Amino acid sequence: MIHTQPHDQLAAVQQFLQQLQDTICAALQQADGSAHFVEDAWQRPEGGGGKSRVLTGGKVFEQAGVNYSHVFGANMPASATAHRPELAGRSFNACGVSLVIHPNNPYLPTTHANVRFFIAEKAGEPAVWWFGGGFDLTPFYPFEEDVVHWHQTAKAAVDPFGAEYYPAYKKWCDDYFYLKHRGETRGVGGLFFDDLNQLGFDTSFALMRAVGEAFIPAYLPIVERRKATPYGERERQFQLYRRGRYVEFNLVYDRGTLFGLQSGGRTESILMSMPPLVRWQYGFQPEAGSAEALLYERYLKPQDWLQLKA
Repeated sequence: MIHTQPHDQLAAVQQFLQQLQDTICAALQQADGSAHFVEDAWQRPEGGGGKSRVLTGGKVFEQAGVNYSHVFGANMPASATAHRPELAGRSFNACGVSLVIHPNNPYLPTTHANVRFFIAEKAGEPAVWWFGGGFDLTPFYPFEEDVVHWHQTAKAAVDPFGAEYYPAYKKWCDDYFYLKHRGETRGVGGLFFDDLNQLGFDTSFALMRAVGEAFIPAYLPIVERRKATPYGERERQFQLYRRGRYVEFNLVYDRGTLFGLQSGGRTESILMSMPPLVRWQYGFQPEAGSAEALLYERYLKPQDWLQLKA
């Protein structure tokens, strides 16, 4: 664990994150072409607040939420100290951008991205800080060229920092977004990292920025290729069924959701990640040889999409 005093850098991190929120919202709004983000600024009584931006009922996106938050408090919440018990009793600052996009078309994947910065402090001791983030893709009717593009963009974002980061962060993503009770990944993965500080502040911050800035180049080409793909009621019903996995993961496993709720964050903003419509079906089994079966057989298992050697 590297200790430093990065508190004076907090403003620079916040500035980047707010600019990133602006950039992503503008790109998604342009891609949709029919709906606009509505901003909901909020404050947290215990300290801090944020700006939640949500687009609903669009031509392309059924719901897209892009949130910026900066929260702080006198004690780290239980969800964070369970992961890092040495942080108990410390004050904290946490800021980040988190987004989830639920498209209308079942041939367009749902996607999630997040970049964040934490500082935990205690009088008389050095501050402890780290960056985290990543992005992942959750298709319903996958196209391999889309998945390869997604991972190529992810790799290009982190390769300048070392060849080891893409395979490590890809595996971390596959492991993190895994529904143990279902025995399947949430989607086709991407990047996930946390507790990043071993590169020093400047380089760690640069890596987090690179991941945040790679999201739009990773996702929008897929949107342009698939947004006009014809679909019917069968595909829509399967999309709604598979969205249930998203809800299951976020409520059962996701540390960010737990941190937000336990730290007194704004519930509407935290649960913005939930799909607007979803359904569950008891004992669903895809028809053998179908496109739905292919999702389970190939795409919900970790794959070496770029045929890289470990």
